[in-house]
Amino acid sequence: MGLSVLRGLLVLSSFILWSTLVSAQAVGSLAASLKASRWQKRVLLLCAPTSDNAALLRQRQLLATDRPGLQARELLVREVLFATLSAADRNYLTETLHVSPTRFTMVLLGKDGGSKRRETEPVTPASLFTTIDAMPMRQREMQGNKPR
Repeated sequence: MGLSVLRGLLVLSSFILWSTLVSAQAVGSLAASLKASRWQKRVLLLCAPTSDNAALLRQRQLLATDRPGLQARELLVREVLFATLSAADRNYLTETLHVSPTRFTMVLLGKDGGSKRRETEPVTPASLFTTIDAMPMRQREMQGNKPR
């Protein structure tokens, strides 16, 4: 490999790294991240006090059984651990999304950003998909008519 090719790869790598860092900074808070997903993805928030929460671990196992179903429904699964959140993100979860910091809560957000389902116990993918597939936007997607 020539020196000019290596230099080009280094410049490209630096640009990609910089782009990633800028994107991460632009979507730093939970609220900003959810806003960025609006109209692009449905979001499934799996909120728990810590990463070893039994309900969180069970929900993770259940969802792992049907990754293609998650992808087909354009569902972004995001684990949110209260123990690792900033004060602003904790406040957003408790005050805006009404999530308890002491227990597991699953919140399904539609592409419009609205809360569509909330559970405090793990749910099966089939149950979750039934909720999503009943949404008008998802109905249009299944018919092949993407929303504007």
